[in-house]
Amino acid sequence: MKEYVARRKGELQAEIALFDRKPGLAVVQVGHDAASDSYIRGKRKDAEGLGLAFKHLWFPEDIGEKELEEAVLKEASDPSIDGIIVQLPLPKGLDEKAIGRLIPLSKDVDGFIFDSPFEPCTPKGIVDYLASVGFPFEGKNAVVIGRSDIVGKPLARLLTRKNMNVTLLHSRTSEEDKKFYLGHADLVAVAIGREGYLDGRFPLKKDAYLIDVGINRGVDGKLRGDILPGREVAYQSPVPGGVGLLTRLALMENVCLAYKEKRK
Repeated sequence: MKEYVARRKGELQAEIALFDRKPGLAVVQVGHDAASDSYIRGKRKDAEGLGLAFKHLWFPEDIGEKELEEAVLKEASDPSIDGIIVQLPLPKGLDEKAIGRLIPLSKDVDGFIFDSPFEPCTPKGIVDYLASVGFPFEGKNAVVIGRSDIVGKPLARLLTRKNMNVTLLHSRTSEEDKKFYLGHADLVAVAIGREGYLDGRFPLKKDAYLIDVGINRGVDGKLRGDILPGREVAYQSPVPGGVGLLTRLALMENVCLAYKEKRK
């Protein structure tokens, strides 16, 4: 997976070098959240390494909603900014959906807004990676555990477009049904934020691919995924150093796509 990301970054960097200006990415953050701070550092590193213009707008937690709205609208009208991200979560009292709707569809590089022209970054990154390694989507069985609007649902949609038979499991699915569907799955993606959830209780096919979207910090401070490490399958994505890299790569690809769409 790291090799794939490194190769794609090299291709993107060469493409960006031919653009008539640096594509611009603006990240709006309110307050300090340890995970958000880490994500933004990673995004800055990727963007600047590829030759993008990166703009980080930070505001204190007591910012008023109107002031925040004005800041987002300013970036929305800036022609040098091709993509805008409002880093979540926002502090209580700020309406995340209302703020998000201020981002023009043409700059919604996170792909969170309804009818956005961009695919959400994590699902896009996963599907692009699987395609790059020749995963046989057509007619195969996929199980997605977790039905969030950011990962689970859009990932199920993208896999359906690849002509997979997709089953979306969640907290109301019985253990018996989970075992049945997982036992027949060629691809399993878990995105629920529960350390080691997919463990030995669930039998898996030996040739299954496992995609671990979870990031959980254990009591020892180490990061672990939603899947118990070392499952005997064809492929299991690592945590850390797995899906997070794909997500950041997909974001950079979306920013470049937004830039190119302006040039049409």
